[in-house]
Amino acid sequence: MKDPRSVVRKALITEKGTVLREMRNQYVFEVATDANRIEIKRAIEAIFSVKVRNVQTMQLRGKAKRQGRWVGKRSDWKKAIVTLQPDHKIELFEQI
Repeated sequence: MKDPRSVVRKALITEKGTVLREMRNQYVFEVATDANRIEIKRAIEAIFSVKVRNVQTMQLRGKAKRQGRWVGKRSDWKKAIVTLQPDHKIELFEQI
């Protein structure tokens, strides 16, 4: 079993994420690229002591970036949108 902190990298706080949190009780996280939905669900439940109803994941490609004549690329990453049971909330997001 993977360490929950290695599965969930960081919480993403954006305008769209704030709307999802207020309207649908959904939270957005950056997760490990090799993590599956079951591992993400277990990690969120272990870290925040909440009950997860659903997990949606998406692979995002890193953007190509230039600096003068040199071209580089940001790394690919994975995003998870986690829906909680109606009576559960994550306090980390409520403080911001």
